[in-house]
Amino acid sequence: MRTARAECTDRLLITGERHLCTVLTRYAEHYNAGRAHRGLDLRAPDDLPNIIPLPAATVRRRQVLGGLLDEYHTTSPRPPHQPQGTPSSAA
Repeated sequence: MRTARAECTDRLLITGERHLCTVLTRYAEHYNAGRAHRGLDLRAPDDLPNIIPLPAATVRRRQVLGGLLDEYHTTSPRPPHQPQGTPSSAA
């Protein structure tokens, strides 16, 4: 409860019970799947324990709860850009 209050509800203006349920549901998803936990070696509780994350070339940030929280996800490295060859003029 303390973490949910400190990271979420204390920073938002909750407008009603339905809004509170939506915010807490989304925060619980973030807490279990997207938030790093120091006690779990910076893994989320829902991460698979036998998979070693490999460094990726690209990290994407996704804002949660209107930018209150940030989640970071790795994406596959993109292949290098290969410019199109210039057409030769046939004169």
